[in-house]
Amino acid sequence: MLQVWALRGIPEISPGADLVAVIADAAAGTLTDGDILVVTSKIVSKAEGRVVAADDREDAITAETVRVVATRPTPTGHVTRIVQNRLGIVSAAAGVDASNTPEGTILLLPEDPDASARALAAGLRASLGVDVGVLISDTLGRAWREGQTDHAIGAGGVRVFEDLRGGTDAEGRPLVVTMPCVADELAAAADLVKGKTARLPVAVVRGRADLVGPLDLPGARSIVRPLERDMFRLGADEAYADGFAAGAAGVTVD
Repeated sequence: MLQVWALRGIPEISPGADLVAVIADAAAGTLTDGDILVVTSKIVSKAEGRVVAADDREDAITAETVRVVATRPTPTGHVTRIVQNRLGIVSAAAGVDASNTPEGTILLLPEDPDASARALAAGLRASLGVDVGVLISDTLGRAWREGQTDHAIGAGGVRVFEDLRGGTDAEGRPLVVTMPCVADELAAAADLVKGKTARLPVAVVRGRADLVGPLDLPGARSIVRPLERDMFRLGADEAYADGFAAGAAGVTVD
């Protein structure tokens, strides 16, 4: 049986905060081997000092961007930028966030979410004496679908995929491509109890101890699809413009 609940007692996090100690205090006596903690990226960013002045938001987005996927003007006159950031994640505004931050500030994503997750998992295992895993989550939109869900952007001691390839389905047919991204599924489930406005940034998932393992398991970076296998690496308008320009120049586009 899968159980998911939010940890109570997490205070407002400031730069330099010891997240291992904060989470360990809130979780003392409640965790068992195989539990997975899903930690909102915002508190990791705050603890790591990834805070910049809100006036620098556009510059921060540019600095975090390695590839522009699509841009669209909004009815308010702003421009929405869908970009790939330095972590490989494709999202609006490169993950630069102005929600749930102190007035006049914005947050950048953690410098290395996988390293942050592994450090938290290692610290909690040592502090509490239980074999837990850690996921760091962030809210992302999805192509083709309205709304947002939480996804895993960092993982420490958690198998991010459940590879069913080579097995069979309930009818005995071979499974060829089935590989659920369980890290994303757990992040989304955790968001149901954390919420966006309740100031509950950490959730515990119990019932998937099979996913908890060594700290050197591949992190959430392994979820990002390589560019050469990305069939949707540009927005529709941008792809059309590139193709039109290449055609006008007599260049063959693969």
